[in-house]
Amino acid sequence: MKKILNLQCVNCGKEYKTRDSDYVCNSCGGTLEVNYDYKLINKRLDYEVLENNTSYNMWRYIDLLPIDDHDDIPPVQLGWTPLYKADELAERLGISQLFIKDEGRNPTGSIKDRGSAVAVARALEVGAKVITDASSGNASDSLACLTSNLKIKTVIFAPKNTPEPKLVQLYIYGAEVIRVDGTYDEAFELCRSASEKFGWYNRAAGYNPYAREGKKTCAFEICEQLQWEAPDKVIVAAGDGTIVAGMWRGFKDFNKLGIIEKMPQMIAVQAEGSAAITNAWKNATDLTAVQANTIADSISVNYPRDGYLALQALKESNGMAITVSDAEILTAIPELARETGVFAEPGGAATYAGLKKMVAQGMIQKDESVAIVIGGNGLKDISTAAKSIEISHEFVKPSLEEVIKLGILKPEN
Repeated sequence: MKKILNLQCVNCGKEYKTRDSDYVCNSCGGTLEVNYDYKLINKRLDYEVLENNTSYNMWRYIDLLPIDDHDDIPPVQLGWTPLYKADELAERLGISQLFIKDEGRNPTGSIKDRGSAVAVARALEVGAKVITDASSGNASDSLACLTSNLKIKTVIFAPKNTPEPKLVQLYIYGAEVIRVDGTYDEAFELCRSASEKFGWYNRAAGYNPYAREGKKTCAFEICEQLQWEAPDKVIVAAGDGTIVAGMWRGFKDFNKLGIIEKMPQMIAVQAEGSAAITNAWKNATDLTAVQANTIADSISVNYPRDGYLALQALKESNGMAITVSDAEILTAIPELARETGVFAEPGGAATYAGLKKMVAQGMIQKDESVAIVIGGNGLKDISTAAKSIEISHEFVKPSLEEVIKLGILKPEN
């Protein structure tokens, strides 16, 4: 791929050709990052080209993705999710502008569809016969969807805390599912060992740099949908840190191409029970594993494998990392839905909980614009959503007179 200069380790700086590695650094085990030839890309991609492109999906940005082709991937709608302007909610919160990026509108209801799409395209390019992943649901669901009618087998390592709806998606799409009686991190290690032993292509977050590149298309869309501008702050939930790192890379790509000038602050929101990135940020220390314990399964991670790049994104963007409690996440789920019509899974609702906390603590100026990224649809974890509200299972047969007494209906004069 001429548009790619090399892959480079973010720790030791060692460089690799694209044919030499698809994963981590062979020398130090550090995360690899894709380096592009922006001069070459700029000859065929700018905002005018994008304005005239009527293909509204993530592939409109293929010149900035580390693949040559995507034609073999199922033609489901990937990307170009809505960006809602929430004026009334912004006014109540006391901020200038609030935008809601609803990634739950992707094929499997998650932003992870973007990363899986690029990883699958890359797996096909290298002739992989089996692709594997470890995930509590969203990433694996997206992988299973996008390989469902391809001649490539999908093997998923699903940890114990995987919600039932996410497991159902895996089986419906025909993936080979290995249930792991353990955490996400334990499932990750099994996945990595199996991929090394059997030569399977590994899509795992924080391990495969191609998957991270897919996430940046969400940042591209936000800029386009805001008429070639970035908001002042972008709030993203963080588990492995891949989405924070990927989206910041997207804003940097557009800036290097001259498509946007102003850069946003990146805000990483973590659950209090899974806060390795926030701990490192606040204490100015190296990443240290935690014992993750949170209702937000999609951001429940002991050790964030893209944590270094996420911290780098926060530093470069003059951003920050904050935590929210499980109670705050539960409160945020129905409140966000009733304020905006967007039903978020716990990990997605964490961004709204983080926004409220930042407003309450005076961390957002009244004249600032803010975009929060809702990473997954609430239907992916109904059991947790149910905990956020009181549901009565009693059924009654009220008469019309009783309904009128409740004030729901009024008799006509």
